Amino acid sequence: MPTTRIQPRALVRASGGPRYAVALTVDALGTGLLRPFLLLYGVTVLGLSAPATGIAMTVGVVVGLVCMPAVGRWLDRGARSTVVAASMLVRVLGVALLLAAPAGHVWLFATAALFLGIGNQAWPAAHAALVATVAHGRERDTALAAGRALRNAGMGAGALLATACLAGGTTALQALAAVTGLAYLTAAALAWSVHLRARPAAAPAKDRNDGPPPRMRALLAANVVYAFCLNVPEIALPLVLVTQLHASPVWSAAIFVANTVLVVTLQVPLTVLMSRFSRRTVLALAGVVLTTSYLGFLVATSLGHGWGAPAVATVSVVCTLGEILYAGSATALITALAPAHVLGRTLARFQLSTGFGLAVSPAVITALAPHGPAALWGGLAATTLLSASAVATEKDQDAAQRLIPPGARRLVRSAIASGDGVK
Repeated sequence: MPTTRIQPRALVRASGGPRYAVALTVDALGTGLLRPFLLLYGVTVLGLSAPATGIAMTVGVVVGLVCMPAVGRWLDRGARSTVVAASMLVRVLGVALLLAAPAGHVWLFATAALFLGIGNQAWPAAHAALVATVAHGRERDTALAAGRALRNAGMGAGALLATACLAGGTTALQALAAVTGLAYLTAAALAWSVHLRARPAAAPAKDRNDGPPPRMRALLAANVVYAFCLNVPEIALPLVLVTQLHASPVWSAAIFVANTVLVVTLQVPLTVLMSRFSRRTVLALAGVVLTTSYLGFLVATSLGHGWGAPAVATVSVVCTLGEILYAGSATALITALAPAHVLGRTLARFQLSTGFGLAVSPAVITALAPHGPAALWGGLAATTLLSASAVATEKDQDAAQRLIPPGARRLVRSAIASGDGVK
């Protein structure tokens, strides 16, 4: 049944409880203090070149994805709060390496970025698995949305606080890193103290799915393209505004702040509002909205210097709405499709696709931008619309599979395993 009202106490309980909510808040604040300024830390504190710092950060993110299969198997053995706490603790080690790295030591910085990347990649899957264990149905969707809103609020507050402290130079950056490490350590202790484990076989009957793990090939491939929208406010729009429209950097900052505010304020209400539709329908709709915004950016950038920047800022609101629809439906759909006994591995596969999209999107965006607005925004619009179509098409395949009774599905799998299946 769709969720029609937002009850704060029930929402906190469905999100893991008050202690876990505090852990998420502390973790998000610490992330906001350092994550946006990690490149600046490498350049100013360690004296590394910008290209070397950027490559080290990228390698850290990409190699961090390698840990996801192990995280998925750990979750499927029943671990929940322990995995969340571990994702926070590994980032403590990353921060410690940052503080210990001597000037000019790029490999130690790269190792620190690797541990930070492992934690950042492992956390979303671990958090989603924990929420899926505590809450079910549409209540789970709302709890996941609330977690994202809380995380964005905490990271935004942390980034604002860090910005105010940057006047202190390298000493301030080192102090921010130290505070970040303490925040991660505190958050890990709080998350671990929840002591939540899961027994997949004990899942409620209404949420139990005894079928095989969903293939989700089209969904995972589409998610790589969808994930590009998360980097549009941070990478694509500043690049276009500054290099093509020659607008003031203030426009980029205003768009980023507006994006954060909209996500914090609208993520939960919009997720609740869209609960009357299927998750897959909402995810496909998110692709259509994102496609519309990309075409809007194409038109806005053609207006030139005078009207271009205000038009881009206006269209960015549409892009943010698409992002909210995507974030509110994608993980919720994965948790709904995944059988309980492979929930962790399914979420790990999903995070692999998300992480890969986030890793390659800066390179793709910066490669397309010099070829003009049509190449950048037209390319993003075409691939996103194609992805939305793939998401909607895969719905029929999932629905057809659910029409087969579980007993018949087991007979079919047994026949295939014994070599008697239909060729």
